Parts: sequence; structure tokens; C-alpha cells
Amino acid sequence: MAGDSNTSKDAQNAKANAKDRLSQVSNHLAPPPPPPNTPKRRRRKGSAESDLPADYSDILGQIATLRKIAATPDPNNRGYVRQKQAGKLWVRERVEQLLDPGSFQEVGSVSGTVEWKKTGDVKEEPVDYVPSNNVQGFGRLRGRKIVFTADDFSIRAGHADGALMDKTVYMEKLSIALQIPIVKLVDGSSGGGSVTTIRTTGFSYVPPLPSFTQVVQQLNMGIPNLGAVVGPAIGLGAARVVACHFSVMAADIGSLFNAGPNVVKNATFEEGLSFTDLGGPSMHCTNGTIDNLAPDEAGCFEQMRTVLSYLPDCGTKLPPVIECSDPVDRTSEMLRSIVPRARNRMYNPRKIITEVVDQGSFFEIGSLWGTTAIVGLARFAGRPVGIVSLNCEVNAGALDALGSQKVTRMLKFLDVFNIPLIQFVDVPGYAIGTVAERTATMRHGVTLATTYYSTTMPIFSVIVRRVYGVAGGIMLDCRDPRMRVGWPSGMWGSLPLEGGIEVGHSFELKEIERKQGKEKREERYKELENEYRRLMNPVRTANHFGIEEIIDPAMTRRVCAEWVTHVYESLLPLRIMERVAGKISPAFA
Repeated sequence: MAGDSNTSKDAQNAKANAKDRLSQVSNHLAPPPPPPNTPKRRRRKGSAESDLPADYSDILGQIATLRKIAATPDPNNRGYVRQKQAGKLWVRERVEQLLDPGSFQEVGSVSGTVEWKKTGDVKEEPVDYVPSNNVQGFGRLRGRKIVFTADDFSIRAGHADGALMDKTVYMEKLSIALQIPIVKLVDGSSGGGSVTTIRTTGFSYVPPLPSFTQVVQQLNMGIPNLGAVVGPAIGLGAARVVACHFSVMAADIGSLFNAGPNVVKNATFEEGLSFTDLGGPSMHCTNGTIDNLAPDEAGCFEQMRTVLSYLPDCGTKLPPVIECSDPVDRTSEMLRSIVPRARNRMYNPRKIITEVVDQGSFFEIGSLWGTTAIVGLARFAGRPVGIVSLNCEVNAGALDALGSQKVTRMLKFLDVFNIPLIQFVDVPGYAIGTVAERTATMRHGVTLATTYYSTTMPIFSVIVRRVYGVAGGIMLDCRDPRMRVGWPSGMWGSLPLEGGIEVGHSFELKEIERKQGKEKREERYKELENEYRRLMNPVRTANHFGIEEIIDPAMTRRVCAEWVTHVYESLLPLRIMERVAGKISPAFA
């Protein structure tokens, strides 16, 4: 009986232990109920947050309202009316015309000054909004992704008190980080200063220039910077567009100056100046400040699209190659007679360029300034090249100060974008005379020389006619080994024959004139001239390997295209690797 009693107790203990373990597990899974006398917590009623929509539609609605205001022109706004009366597009119309349809993605779409109306404890709605006077973001030009900034002159004429400098600096940094081109439409001061800022802030300031660090970096990285003057570009706005790799001005509305007519009047006492008088196209498209002139805003946009089509997104990429239907081996018989046998007669050098490159591919840069030189972009077999030619129709092709500056700028441009150069050489030397000396021709000529020798893009030269003096030597001797050919019309030497005979035989000719008269002097001069012309036969130079090869001008396209193809297939890929590795560092700025 005692044994049965112990067994029953053991069973009861085991049952109790099992209940305890079950209770412990239950407490882990769900907390125990509160004691019966503990008061229940009351649920809060009517909190401010509980009244706000769970899907944040209130915030999204505010953004939509601000965007709608920014995107809708106000015909009663004085700035908008002034913009239209001046014949200018509104900033968002410009963006729409510039970019590929549907590609606009705005950055900073609701930045600006907002007046808010309180509608509840934590609720508010915008009742007035003045957008920042710069529209910017992403877009595409003929399929190429870009970032862009566009000034809104209708808001405080683009001055700093209507702008947010952080927006512009951000876009400059974004272009570097993403390594994509940046386009700048300048109309006003692009965030430059206004004296009214002093009243707003209550103090004056030492003027900063926060964005130019990034601008210089972009220029030297080979990130395309393209700028258009689509209104008055003033102060900082002028500096931003002039600093670009390529700039263009709208002839009907564009102007550019350091300060406007009212400031000029008080500083230099020049009164009654219009924007055009002070800095219109006839001023800045002829002195090299702005590269090109377009008839209107649409023309500016088209030129920027065209220039971009030749350029890579950044300097560590190859220039874009397109399909070409123009046969590489196309011959041009008209080139055999384009250079006159009469040495003093001129010819049209642009005809040579357009005849040799892919049909319709030549885009000239700076045609209205530095007119002794012709520079631009073209293609051979769809591959972009730079073009440099001297213009015998202006000052006989002698390189003057502006011509040297123009070629210098083009060489740097090609170097940062990895674009090979084809040059058509007909240079009698540097310009001479008092005008040439007064304009520092040799100073700018030496700068050109250092640029030829410090850049590293491949160069191929076609000697069309004359190569004389220091200028000729610089253009043709800047690469080792030299890549060049001559035409049968080639003439070369240290001095042009016309002046060289006078210098080299000065004593002899003076003595003949003194003893035998002027007529005998002229006879002797003619004998010397004929002798020298016979000795200057280009074949004689080729006999001594002074010129590597003389080609049939009709075959020039084939020869150039073959060289360009080799450069793109073999040399440029190596150049890109060297640039990535830091072995070469082209500099535009």
C-alpha cells in the first residue's frame, strides 16, 4: 500500500512540473495579463499626426502645386512681359526646344522662395512662389545624356538675389561625377551680384566664385562644356559662357559685357550705349571672345547639338564614330588644279577641306575672327578629326596675333578630346609690319609654338603650297616622326622667294643698278628668280628626302582617311589607357 502511495505522489509531482514548464513557455510567447486592479491605458484621441494622410499625398500635393506654378508663365509678370517684348523665349520654352522630346528631368524643381499659409496645427499650403531663376537638370541631345543650366532672366534678371548658387555648383559637380557633358544657356548674370543683396542680408561681402574650381576641372578632364548667349550675358554670366570649350551667340538677342551700360556710363563716361553697342555680336564674335554666331536661339541649339556629336562624354573615352556613306577612296580631280600655277593668285581653302572630308561633315569654328586661319571639326569615314588650315585669301595666309590665338585654342580643344588633327598647310610665315608688331604677333606665335609641342594628339599634315619661316617649321616639325605629304604645288624655304632674293643678293643688285642702271638690275633679278624657281622644284626636295612623299592631290582623301582609320584603331586606344593611368594630362584651361 505504501508503494502505491509513493507512485501516486510521483505522478502528481510530474504533472505539476509539466504545468510549470508549459506556463513558462506560454509567458515567453505572450506576456502575462496585467493584474486585475491595474487601470487600462487610454488611447490618444485626435493627435495632429493622425490627421495626416498615410500616403503622404499632402506633401506630394504641395510639390505638384509648386511645380505647376513654376511651369506656368504669368502673363501679368513684368519680367515675363519684358522677356517676350525682347523677342526672347521663356526659360522653359528654351529647355523644351533644346532637349530631345520627353527627356527633361529637372533637378531642384521646387527651389525658390515660398510664402506658406498655415491651415492646421501641422498643416500648411503654398500661396505664393517665386522659383529660383535658374532651371537645370538632365536631358538628351540627339540621344546623348547631358546636364544643363538655363538662366531665367524674367526673375531678377538672373541676379544672385533671385538665384540659389548651390544649384549651379551642384550641377557642375554632377557633370564631373557622372562624366557627362554640360550645356549652359546664359541670359543675365547667372547668379552674379546685385547691390540689392546688401539690403537683404544687411551686410556687404567679399565676392566668392565657388563654381570655377569645378569648371576648370571639367575643361581639363575633357567633359564637354557648351555655352550659348541667349540674352545679355553680364559679369559672372559672361565669364561662365566664355569659359566653355565652345560658345555661340544669338545674333538677334545676344550680347556680352563685364558690366552694363549704366555702370559703364559712370565709370568711363561713355553714354547712350545699347547692349549691342557695348558687347553685341559685331564686337565679341569678331574678337574671339565668343566662338560662333547663330541667327537666333534655335540656331544656337543646333550648333551645340552639332559640336557635341563630334565629342566624347569625357576625355577618357574615344570620340563617337558614325556610319559614313561617302566612299573612302573617292578621288577629287578638281584638287589637281585648285592651286593656281601663278604664285601670287589666291584660291579658296575651304573648297579643299570640304572636298577631302566626308561630305557635309565640316563644321567651322570661329569663322568671324582670326580669319587668317580656318579651324573646325570634320570626319573621315565617320571618325571625328580636327581641321586647321591657313587662309591665303586673308593677308596672304600670314599668321597674325588673332590667327595664332585661334589655332592655339583649337589645338588644346583637340588634345583634351582625343581628336586627331589634319592640317592643310599654306603658310608664308608670321604676319609682318607695324600692325603685326603692335598686336604682339610674335608673343602669340610663340604661345602657338609651345602649344604645338606640348600637346600630344596625332597630327597629319598636307602641304598645299607654301611653308616658310618659323611658323612653317612649327606646324610641320612638332611631331617625331613627322606624318606629312606634299602636293606638287608645294614651295618651302626659310624665306619667301620674293623677299629672299632682295636680302640674299642685296649688294650685287645695288652694284648693278649703280653701275649699269635699273634695267640691268631687273634683268639680273629675273635671272636669279628663274634659277631659284628651278632649284625649288619640290621633286628636288623629295630626291634628298626633305619631303617624305609628294602625292596626287586627287588622292588626298584616301591618304588622310587611311591615316585616320589607323589612328582610331591603334593609337587612340593606347592614348586613352595612358590618360587613365595619368601618363598624359592634356590641359585646356
